Amino acid sequence: MPRFVKRALLLLVVLAMLPASLYGCTGGTEPTPPGASNSGSQPSAAQSGELPDGNSVTVGIAQDLSNLDPQLAATAGVREVLFNIFEGLVKASPDGSVTPAVASDYELSPDGKTYTFTLREGVTFHNGNQVTAEDVVYSLERCAGSENEGTPLVSAFSNVSVITSPDPSHVVVTLAEPSLEFIYSMTAPIIPKDSGPDIASTMVGTGPFCFVSYAPQDSLVMEKYDGYWNAEKAARLDKVTFKIITDTNALVIGLKGGTLDLVIHLPNTLENEVKDQFTVLQDTMKLVQALYLNNAVEPFNNELVRQAMYYAIDVPAIIEFVCDGAGVATGTSMYPAQSRYFLPELAEKYPHDVEKAKELLAQAGYPDGFEMSITVPSNYTQHMETAQVIIEQLKKVGITAELIPVEWESWVNDVYRGRDYQSTVCGIAADDMTAREMLVRYMSDNRKNFIGFADEEYDQVLAQALASLDEEEQTALYKRAEEILNERAASLWIQDACELVVMNPALDGFTFYCTYVLDMSAIGYK
Repeated sequence: MPRFVKRALLLLVVLAMLPASLYGCTGGTEPTPPGASNSGSQPSAAQSGELPDGNSVTVGIAQDLSNLDPQLAATAGVREVLFNIFEGLVKASPDGSVTPAVASDYELSPDGKTYTFTLREGVTFHNGNQVTAEDVVYSLERCAGSENEGTPLVSAFSNVSVITSPDPSHVVVTLAEPSLEFIYSMTAPIIPKDSGPDIASTMVGTGPFCFVSYAPQDSLVMEKYDGYWNAEKAARLDKVTFKIITDTNALVIGLKGGTLDLVIHLPNTLENEVKDQFTVLQDTMKLVQALYLNNAVEPFNNELVRQAMYYAIDVPAIIEFVCDGAGVATGTSMYPAQSRYFLPELAEKYPHDVEKAKELLAQAGYPDGFEMSITVPSNYTQHMETAQVIIEQLKKVGITAELIPVEWESWVNDVYRGRDYQSTVCGIAADDMTAREMLVRYMSDNRKNFIGFADEEYDQVLAQALASLDEEEQTALYKRAEEILNERAASLWIQDACELVVMNPALDGFTFYCTYVLDMSAIGYK
């Protein structure tokens, strides 16, 4: 059957099931320069190239910003916003490396256990106070669990043995086990030593923007910090408002109506809706979308069932429908921007095979299939559409799946934290830029292991990788861990989805990073 015919049939099936708010026109997949406005649509002053009053922008985002404690931020959507307000001793760079921030440089001991940081002179918090070694020690000890009964707020800090300050200019972090990657965890935010639990309301950091206000389920406002230590990287904008709008169509309407200047994470199938009026940039999301299965509940505690489901779904068809074929199949918990570790061949391990799926289901004791539910955060169009396609595909092997759309907060509390679910479609991103963060969450004792995966070989391989000081050996071990996740079909890994950033033509400076970062300091009016 020709490719375009298959897609047309799939569109008819799935669109019949989707609520109207999720419909979207399909379009191309290449970056599109701004063009003429659509007829009948009046551009705002900014879209006409005029500088708006206040040198400000309004950014549309699809999820609420729950838990603004920068060291507790559990979701990638929160972290990408807080990147602008808070900094660590180092901070993320677009190429996936880290660059000095509150620390001017650091040294790692030959045994890989001791990191010595030299603090940068002249760094101030947004309240005007100088950053001291005491502030840094307090911040890092808090990440290690000093205010959480010893349970680390940042998982990598479970490896921290002691944090000291031998003098006002240096902070030393000693690890229990050697780690080449711990430096990436030093992006953990530095906050004032007297912050305590109030940091979520005071929001005092060292970044290029300072916090102004937050209205739950509505908006977060930040302004340029004039005392920022790095004059070359100072914010170009004076004010940024993040407007929380969970409906995709409403985001597009906001752009066209001029109430939004920039929208991130827009499905690329909407390109034709916006390409003639706005600057459109495209990239993958730097995450792994999957049908995540709760391995701790029946029937998903049965490896044969999970493998059968993997054969039952048609990953290329999902990518074709959800991302116009522009997403990248993963086959495991690693996205392609992590090129050193990414194994594209794993995406071919479970080709679509209905008969093979039925055979494995029969072996597992489910010859007639079973019923299940798929809980999905309803504010993410691509995840909702993916779940709908999967439901249709699973029907062919006798599995009846029910879609349960939920609000984002309910998904975080009930699914991710509460583990009260059977399966879910969502995207998982790294807390930092390491392969470690995409894999360690599936160790049996890791608090982020929300799918309940437990495998002795996997735990052993990851433990060996984390302690290795040989980059080639570590890379090989990480790849073996990815293979184990694929072999056990711990979940049904689908893709690093494609998305759009859409902004009015008067703006420039947007930069894609290798991880979840929205760097507003580089964005400004031309």
